[in-house]
Amino acid sequence: MEDPSVPREFATTHWSLVLAAKPDDASRTRARQALEELCKAYWYPLYAFVRNRGYSPDDAQDLTQAFFARIIETGGFVSADPEQGRFRSYLLGAMKHFLANEWHRRQTQKRGGHVRFIEWDALDPEARYAGTSKPSDDPEHLFDREWALETIAGTLQALRGEMVKAGKGAQFDALKGSLTGEEELTREEIATRLDMSEGAVKVAVHRLRHRYRKLLRAAIAETVSDDADLDDEMRYLVAVLRKR
Repeated sequence: MEDPSVPREFATTHWSLVLAAKPDDASRTRARQALEELCKAYWYPLYAFVRNRGYSPDDAQDLTQAFFARIIETGGFVSADPEQGRFRSYLLGAMKHFLANEWHRRQTQKRGGHVRFIEWDALDPEARYAGTSKPSDDPEHLFDREWALETIAGTLQALRGEMVKAGKGAQFDALKGSLTGEEELTREEIATRLDMSEGAVKVAVHRLRHRYRKLLRAAIAETVSDDADLDDEMRYLVAVLRKR
């Protein structure tokens, strides 16, 4: 498995594979696989965006499913503009175009035709939407906020997986509040729970934050085409979460 802490060439990221797709079958297959991996993290931000545009839960599910089916089945990535740089921007623009096209909606079959890219029953998106996504007069900001939250959630999950594998799952659970800003315990309480000195806890927090930033940066790197876009996306993620 590739080490996210090691600097990487952008030509090997998922989004760069999509942008560099050639007409030959092997290249298109690699691009499709990369696109599928990228899309998996975006189903809920797009669903929330569609719902916030006024569509019913059923229609939002149908349209989101159909959108992903269309973009993956038909090689929709061919229209991606390398100058756009960010997969997030490309995907939202493609969805807005899709929703604006009445013909596409008339051709939509239930749950996105024959492809079930998203298993709605298992995900229960409407319960999540009702519980976490507040209606907004700015659907694009809602999309960006859900993107930021999904990116962070995925990074935390990956980091916890590493810690559990290293036998430090309890340490992660005790310290994760230092990453999210939702610390529930004092350093003294954490030290007592983990049977560590407060100095050792401080060092563990520093290391955890360092690894978290590397994993977050690696996750975002998969969705941009160069270092400049990566730095911009990192800053944008923070700005989106600060905005109310």
